Amino acid sequence: MRRRTLLATAIAAPLATPFISRAARADEIVVKMGVLKLIHSITPYFYQKFAPEGVRFEIIPFESPNDGKNAVVTKSVDFGTFGVAASILSAVAREPLVVIGSACNKGMAIVSGKSSDINTIKDLKGHRIAIQPGSTQEVFLLERMRMEGLSVKDITPVRVSFSEMHAALARGDVDAYVGAEPAPGISLASGVGKIVEYPYSTAMGSLNMILATHKETTETNPKLCQMLVNTQRQASAYAMGNPEAMMEMTTAKLGQKHEALVYSVPNVALNWKMTPEMLAGCEAYAEQMLALKQIKAIPDMKALFDPRFSDLVAKQV
Repeated sequence: MRRRTLLATAIAAPLATPFISRAARADEIVVKMGVLKLIHSITPYFYQKFAPEGVRFEIIPFESPNDGKNAVVTKSVDFGTFGVAASILSAVAREPLVVIGSACNKGMAIVSGKSSDINTIKDLKGHRIAIQPGSTQEVFLLERMRMEGLSVKDITPVRVSFSEMHAALARGDVDAYVGAEPAPGISLASGVGKIVEYPYSTAMGSLNMILATHKETTETNPKLCQMLVNTQRQASAYAMGNPEAMMEMTTAKLGQKHEALVYSVPNVALNWKMTPEMLAGCEAYAEQMLALKQIKAIPDMKALFDPRFSDLVAKQV
């Protein structure tokens, strides 16, 4: 059987029973999972530890949130984790993407050079700030700047990918960055940078990454979506309960050093559940994007966020 045919056969089994029917066990089902090259996207690397019999997860890393989102929309992957900003932009473009779970809170920081005079948000004025356009971090930075009486016109934004931000700061290409772990941890451990702020004081809280799939998958294979959310639940709980295992996996997959991850791990909150607080944070996030003119209208949030799989898993654990 082809892989998608096999995926479609998996909808019959309830969560409490083996996911793959006996008839299908002769053929391995491969579920393609898109992730970002960040520690707060590390959970899927633990999926196989909790995989139902006959299921193998293929982890596919992406450099940017938009790359991960596009892979879901084009069905290059079956599921993906990336920032909530990318999902809202996708909804505005009327793309067939649906958020089925949470993936991570926190995991971001505003970092400046260790010896620089940038110690607060207001100090960013007049400086070169590295930003990943279209990212969750960008929205958080701009909202914190607004709260302090600044706008994007007060800084010089420099487009830099998350994985390059620490190096850009070390070289002096930028004066500060709004980045994602493990970059802030690397900057701290190396003595290159210092934390200006963990930007969690807005109405968006510490909202960061979501778990998404193609709309068609939610309609044709709901049991697969439920299985995926349940696996995210188990894997995220394991990683959060075993920080050394999280650091070891991050070192293995992202090549980061233990001394940097000691700083990064406390700033990461892996999760899975679509709580009322998470949904409220997403609503606030969309409002911020509208205020920043990153979107022209707030999309249909009820169509974008589908909590039924998270709710079903929550009832069974």
